[in-house]
This record gives sequence, C-alpha cells and structure tokens, in this order.
Amino acid sequence: MNPDLNRLQPYPFEKLAQLKAGVAAPEGLDPITLAIGEPKHRPPQFVAEELLSHLHGLGSYPSTRGTTALRQACVDWLLQRFRLPASSLDAERHVLPVNGTREALFAFAQCIIDRQRRPRVLMPNPFYQIYEGAALLAGAEPYFLNTTEDHDLLPDFERVPDSVWQDCQLLYLCSPGNPTGAVIDQDTLQHLITLAERFDFIIAADECYSEIYFDEERPPVGLLQAAAALGHDDYRRCIVFHSLSKRSNLPGMRSGFVAGDADVIRAFFSYRTYHGSAMPPYTQAASIKAWGDEHHVIANRQVYRDKFSAVIQILSPVLDVQRPQGGFYLWPQTPVDDTVFARELYARYHVTVLPGSFLSREADGINPGHRRVRIALVAEVDECIDAARRIRSLCQSL
Repeated sequence: MNPDLNRLQPYPFEKLAQLKAGVAAPEGLDPITLAIGEPKHRPPQFVAEELLSHLHGLGSYPSTRGTTALRQACVDWLLQRFRLPASSLDAERHVLPVNGTREALFAFAQCIIDRQRRPRVLMPNPFYQIYEGAALLAGAEPYFLNTTEDHDLLPDFERVPDSVWQDCQLLYLCSPGNPTGAVIDQDTLQHLITLAERFDFIIAADECYSEIYFDEERPPVGLLQAAAALGHDDYRRCIVFHSLSKRSNLPGMRSGFVAGDADVIRAFFSYRTYHGSAMPPYTQAASIKAWGDEHHVIANRQVYRDKFSAVIQILSPVLDVQRPQGGFYLWPQTPVDDTVFARELYARYHVTVLPGSFLSREADGINPGHRRVRIALVAEVDECIDAARRIRSLCQSL
C-alpha cells in the first residue's frame, strides 16, 4: 500500500456521520440538509435535452483532449467572462476538459509535484479537503494559510516567509472561497503571480464558485484575468479550474475544464492520457450548450440573492452572519463549540450543517474553523427559510 494513505484524515462528511451517530432526530420535522455543497436548483432543461439527443455517442470512445468544439466553447467563455485578449487563448493549447474539477484538482498535484525537492503545497485554511489529500499523496507537505476575520477571511500571504515560498511547488487558491465566500482581489493575485515567477511554483486557482456572486457589475476577478492585466498573456505558471456543477446546477454531469499555461496543460494532458477518464461524447455536447448560455446563470444568481436576503434577515438577530462576496455558503460564528452546535441542531431540529473545524487544520496555534459552521444554501428558497427559522430557535435556546 502507498504509505501516504495513512496520512489522510477522514473526509469531513465521514466526521459528520460519526458526530450524528446514535442521535435520533425529531420525527415530526422534515430533514433539511445544508451540509453538502450540492446545488438543488433545477438543471437547465435545454442542457438535459442536448445530453439525451447525443446518446448515440455511446458507441464511440471519446478522446482525452475532448472535441475541438468543446474546447473552443470553454475558451470563448473564458474570453468573454474574464475579458481576456482574444489572441491569448488557443483551444488546441490552453484548455483541457475534465470530468468534474474534483478529480482534476487532485490529479494536478500528482502530475506536477517533484518529490525529490522537499516540496510544499500551500493552501487556504479552511479548505476543500481535496487540496490536502492531493498534496499528501503526491509526497508533498501541506502548508496551511489561515483565513481569519482580522484579514477579511483571506490568507495573509505577506506573513509567509521566503523559506516556505522557496519550497513551494504548488499554491492552491479558492476564490470565492469555500467556505468563507471571500474573493481575492486583482492586486493580490498579481502579487502571487510575481511570487510564482520569483520562486518557481504553479498557482492552481479553483474558481468553481466564480459565477455565484451578488453584484452583477462586479464579478469576481479570475487568475487569468489578473495575469493578462499584468501583461502575462502567456499565463505562465497560472492554471484555473472551472466547473458546470455550481454555475449551471449540473453536479451530476461531472463536467469542467482546466486552462492556462500551455506548457503545464501539455504536461497535464500527457498525465491524463494514462490517468484521466475522457469525458463522454454526450456530456461534451451538453457542456457546449451550457457554457454558451448566460441567461440561466444570471437567473440562478438571483435565486441565491433571494435566499441570502431571506435567511440573513432571520438569522442576524441571533448570529453574527453576513452575506459573503460570492459562493453559496454562510460561515457564521456559533455561540458554542461548532460540533456541539451541529449535533444539537440535528438532534433538536433535524437540520444538518457542517462544523467548521472539520474543514480546517490547526495552524499557528489555532483552528480557524473552530466555533463556525458552514451552511450551504443549496436547497430551494422555502426550505432554506424553514432551516433558518429552526437555526434561530436553537440559538435562542442556547
């Protein structure tokens, strides 16, 4: 067995199942699950129809690189969304479709980490646990960057010593953040790009929540956008990950793409010819339709606005809770230990949320997820409002 498997911690939802074990939720209340970031909004009908109309593709092996039409759809979307120079991205060189970004984020570290150089992988803390697992199984040491209120729930990159940057081979970013919803600004992204140039590491920007935000005039900036504004339109050392799961409410379709530095994409393609499963032809056809339409995405954002407004109005008298800059999570502080809060909420009100400490590691003497919970506002509006009222009742009882 790979000895690094022993370094993996249980996944947050395994810990959650253990926390709830032996607890009998009240039978008179319908269960409401707000722990998993799985959108429950209706998927676009036109995407489903496109998928069904291409089931004849079952008779052919797909290629790892995907169709030219799909890669071009991804490039066209990137150019439009992030206002990139038209000549800076080429569908043949700069983009690679993947079966959801979860497996791509993991596989990416396995591809680029050089085990012989005492590698470090930097990541926000709390974080999407794939980052940590990817680092450990690639033979690297995770280095956690706490995201706390005193730095607007963003990593304080200025506090990272040069000795750490020197050993860094990969920096995972997530903007808007999971679970904080905080957005990294363009100046910070450009500073990180200059650090990547200086210390020779790759930036892997998980931008899967980039299309869920609340000000239509100010969408979150992307890593490639920051690079282009800096004059780095070759996107050297910059890689972004995008997905249809959150943007288009298509988590079951497992469709995303990786884009950026052509040399890195070429290496990742070589790796994926051995490791990665190629995207099925019908999924590729449906993905082209999804990336080509913004109307359903705009409508989706409005539903999230409505949910956040309603839920925050209910919770603000009893919890310190603010609308995030992006994403669909609330990240409130809890009046008691986060595991106690989550367990009591389930036991008394049949609502499931995720303890923040399950998403974090202790670093610099603190666990930044302690006494916080992640509340995923992924259910329909009425169900989120019902859950908020139950959470408020728990807080009042505590």
